[in-house]
Amino acid sequence: QVQLVESVGRLVQSGGSLRLSCAPSRRVFRIDVLSWYRQSPGKQRKLVATIGSGGSTNYPDSVKGRFTISIDNAKSTVYLQMDSLKPEDTAVYHCNLITTAGGVYWGQGTQVTVSS
Repeated sequence: QVQLVESVGRLVQSGGSLRLSCAPSRRVFRIDVLSWYRQSPGKQRKLVATIGSGGSTNYPDSVKGRFTISIDNAKSTVYLQMDSLKPEDTAVYHCNLITTAGGVYWGQGTQVTVSS
């Protein structure tokens, strides 16, 4: 079973930056899509960024222009660069991996807190 290991989040001041990483416990082949989601208390988990195997990316309007998703294919590691952070970005961030065979894997989540 593959486990996704996320970097530790931290407290950041409003306007600051933070980079999250997510790596699988073992090499994963035939990755289809890698994504980051976030969940605030009492709210549903929401998509933050997606990158396809061909490198295409997608972001919701709430983070577009501030967040950047990227991948190191050799390590099957996905990164989320977050700039110009706002208090409303405070959430638990989860990475997600989907293979072409339909396998779906989630990270355990990492807390990001943005202070005003």
